[in-house]
Amino acid sequence: MAARLALLANGWTVHTADTDESYDVLATDPLTGHHVKIQVKTIRQRMDRGGDLVVYAKKGNGTTYDRADADYIVGVWAVDGETPRVFMFENRMLGEYWASEARASERWIELPISLNRVTVAEATNVPA
Repeated sequence: MAARLALLANGWTVHTADTDESYDVLATDPLTGHHVKIQVKTIRQRMDRGGDLVVYAKKGNGTTYDRADADYIVGVWAVDGETPRVFMFENRMLGEYWASEARASERWIELPISLNRVTVAEATNVPA
């Protein structure tokens, strides 16, 4: 739900599937109007690796997601008592994606959960 909320708050249109699909979310990019398939994963902080953030991006059978499965990976980092942080990045068909906490915002696109009224106003042509 945090991933869907972050996408909605940033102007994306989130679709609901009536059938079981290989991706978690189908969404429409607010800038291009293109539909993209998104796989949502949990971000884990590896204290044994200097606090680096890691997204394990493998299917239940242990294989990586190919382009037919997902265009983007969205990682949700939830620390107890804090608002979750949501990051989005292109599916490069890797099994793991790593970033330090300091570099995560540079390497990945952070999608704030807070509602961006300007983005919503532009998408709906209603004054902010």
